[in-house]
Amino acid sequence: MTRLIDDLNALHDGYVEAVNAAIGDNDLARADRLAAEYDDEAIRMIAVHEGKTHLLPIRRPQPADSGLRAMVRRLTSGRAA
Repeated sequence: MTRLIDDLNALHDGYVEAVNAAIGDNDLARADRLAAEYDDEAIRMIAVHEGKTHLLPIRRPQPADSGLRAMVRRLTSGRAA
């Protein structure tokens, strides 16, 4: 079995590449969607690793910003809709 941190790092690296590609294509909606998918997939990966899938889905009062989501939010906040 691989280490959780290694799996999370690989997941993060893949999403960073995809988000950067979306931003390069000026598709900030796709970048935001990918950042949200990363959050969900990372949480699911941790739950599976820890044997806590019965606690999913995690409900939060407010969506938390991961590093990827914070980056996309900063990029989109300066643009007019």
